[in-house]
Order: sequence, then structure tokens, then C-alpha cells
Amino acid sequence: MESPVNTNKTIEAIDHTRRRLLGMAAMGITVAGAASLLPSQLAAAPAGNVIRPFRVHVPEEQLADLRRRIAGTRWPDQETVNDGSQGPQLAKFQEVIRYWGTRYDWRKVEARLNALPMFLTEIDGIDIHFVHVRSKHENALPLIVTHGWPGSIIEQLKIIDPLTDPTARGGNASDAFDLVIPSMPGYGFSGKPTDKGWNPDRIARAWAELMKRLGYAAYVAQGGDWGSPVSSAMARQAPVGLRGIHINLPATVPSEVAMALAGGGPAPAELSVKERAAFDSLDMFFRKYRAYGAIMGTRPQAIGYALADSPIGLAAWIFDYNNGEPTRRLQRDDVLDNITLYWLTNTATSAARIYWETAGQSVVLATAQKTSEISLPVAITVFPDEVYRAPETWSRRAYRNLIYFNEADRGGHFAAWEQPELFSQEIRAAFRPLRQP
Repeated sequence: MESPVNTNKTIEAIDHTRRRLLGMAAMGITVAGAASLLPSQLAAAPAGNVIRPFRVHVPEEQLADLRRRIAGTRWPDQETVNDGSQGPQLAKFQEVIRYWGTRYDWRKVEARLNALPMFLTEIDGIDIHFVHVRSKHENALPLIVTHGWPGSIIEQLKIIDPLTDPTARGGNASDAFDLVIPSMPGYGFSGKPTDKGWNPDRIARAWAELMKRLGYAAYVAQGGDWGSPVSSAMARQAPVGLRGIHINLPATVPSEVAMALAGGGPAPAELSVKERAAFDSLDMFFRKYRAYGAIMGTRPQAIGYALADSPIGLAAWIFDYNNGEPTRRLQRDDVLDNITLYWLTNTATSAARIYWETAGQSVVLATAQKTSEISLPVAITVFPDEVYRAPETWSRRAYRNLIYFNEADRGGHFAAWEQPELFSQEIRAAFRPLRQP
């Protein structure tokens, strides 16, 4: 992306919001008529609680630069094994990258995004980007949905229609939602934090402010991956209006199981069959598949140089997530839409810092996520190919007000992305008890 550094030298006195708008203009991102902002025009930039319409248009030279970088890749040696145990396999990965550099079309997802109502608003010092789709049905229940890493709002695009217009799929109007889908701070088109402290608790407070600013007196929240601790933090904080949450990566692991996992010891002897299966999955995950989390949790800036400079490095980093889950469970263009969004907004480093902000606070451990402090209703869906299948016994122990628990028959970590219809069915069922008559 083009750097706004030189322009910023001329406007050092302007506030954060104006700098953000200028930076987005320099990247070719259009913000409600601000595409050609000059320093003299920035005095009129909106601030405070204003909600501004947002559109994105990436200049063609940015896409040409991406293709040039892809074409000039210096490839590593081939792996010395016949599987993916060392990371993305060279031959398979090169095939995807050749497609990315020659036939992939960013404009398709750009048009898809611009067809949605998108906005920016400043909260706690940074701009928050969000999609806001109101249902055509009366009495729709407002729902804020939070993505995780290495995801983005791209994850949720396929659930917008099923949740806002259930009647188009043979459902009931009484199951409709108004959807708010924000980009987490440091991700996508949201602002990049310039100070410490943007952890799930702080994001949760920002989301509560966002829903208040949108005029919602009552609403629910949903999240997977990092969206789970964000939604759980909202439930702990219990802001006015929040009725309950649904999560699909719950923090159910009890303290004695967490200790065994941390120490590398055997599973506690008293575990049931399902609990033992969950222990084994987590043991494998922490020992073999979570190196990315350890690096970003300790040295996000170090890995950030590679991710910001090399599209191939960025793609490999995301493709290798959870032992290559994106390549196994999503369509090629789905994954490339998401990776390209990271590249064009140069947010790989800022997004990675949430791991640093939460070092030592695993998203699946009940004590780390303080689940005992949550009194609001909680709903959980367990998808079979998730990092671990949370047992119902652990779930009821962790969440004292568990109002819904279901084990789906298909789907994985990116459930909304992989199985949007099934995911939407789960959301409708989970929140049905929280709708007012």
C-alpha cells in the first residue's frame, strides 16, 4: 500500500480521526466522499459520535503491485516429508499462489462489500468499521457478530441473508435479526491501535458503545475464535441492553485439565470418554498446531515485518493456521479474499497484536476467561471439527446460566464461513428464548 507518511508530516497537529481518514485515502479506500482529502479539507472531517458511510475502492496500481510481488517470489526448498507436517507443501501452495497472481479477482469481493451498508465511527480513539444490515421484518433482534484471527468480516458475509431474511429460506419472520458485523481494532478497515490495552475486555466495551450508538436498547452477541472471548467479556461486563451471548469456541476447560495440559502430563483419570477426547485434541493442538500463537503472543513485531513485506509470507502464515484448516475447509477464493484484505490494508501486524495483549490467557480455559463471573444467558454450539469438542459437562460447569447447548453434525472452526445455513439455524435456535413476545 502507498504510505501516508509524507502527507502526515504536513498535518502533525490534526487529531487522530483526521489522520485515519488521510491514511485511508492514501490507501485508496474511499470514506463517504473523502477519497481526495487534502490537508486543507481535513478540518471538516467528522469526529465524536458521528457514524459515516464507508466504501472501499483499491486503486489498480495496488493490485498490480501485489501481482508483481507474487510473480517475483523467491521460493524455499521443498519440504523433506510427504505431508503437511512441516507447513504448506510447496507444490500445492505454488498452485494456489499462481492462481492468486494471475486469475484471482479482488473486484468481485470489493463489489460484494460495497453492496452492503458499511460505516465508520470513532470509539475510544480509533475508527471502528462495521457492516450494519437491518432486517425487513419487524421486531428483528439486533445481533453483533465478532470475527477472529486470521479472519475478518469476510467470514460473516454468507450469514447475512439467512439471518436477516429467514423467510426467503422457508423460515419464520420471528427469527429475523438486525446484523452488526464490526472489524476488530487493527483488522481490515478499522483503525490500528497506537497504544497498548486493546484486549477482549476493551473491545467488548467498544462494542457495547457501538450498539448504544446505533440506538439498540436490547441485543445479543455472538463470536467464535477471538470473537468468543470478546462476547464473553461483554457478558461479564453485562452492559445495559445485552440479553445474552452465543459462542462457538467456548472456554470450558477446567483448571485441573488445564494444569495437566500445561505440564505435559497424562489426562486426569476420572475423565469421561468425551472429556478424554477433548483433552487429546487440546493436547495435540497446543503441542503441534499453535506455533503461530506463540510467536504472535511474544514477538508480533518481528513476524510482522515478513507479513507486511511479502504476500507469500502472509498467505503461508494464514494458510497454515490450525494445521492448514483454511485450505481444507474453505473455497480457494474465500481464503484469498480474506488474505487479500489483510494485504491491501496492511493489517497483519496490528491484527497479530491481540495475541500479545492476551499472552497467557488461552481462549479455551475457563479460569482465563473468568466464566464464573458470567451470569447472563450463554448459548454454545459445538462443531465437530473445531479445535476441540467442548463436552457438555465442562460447558455446564463453566457457564452457570447455559441456556442452549448443541453438537452440530458438521462444520469446523470457521463455522459461519464453512456452513452458513447450519450456523444460521444454530443462531436462531440459540437466541429464540431471549426474544421478547
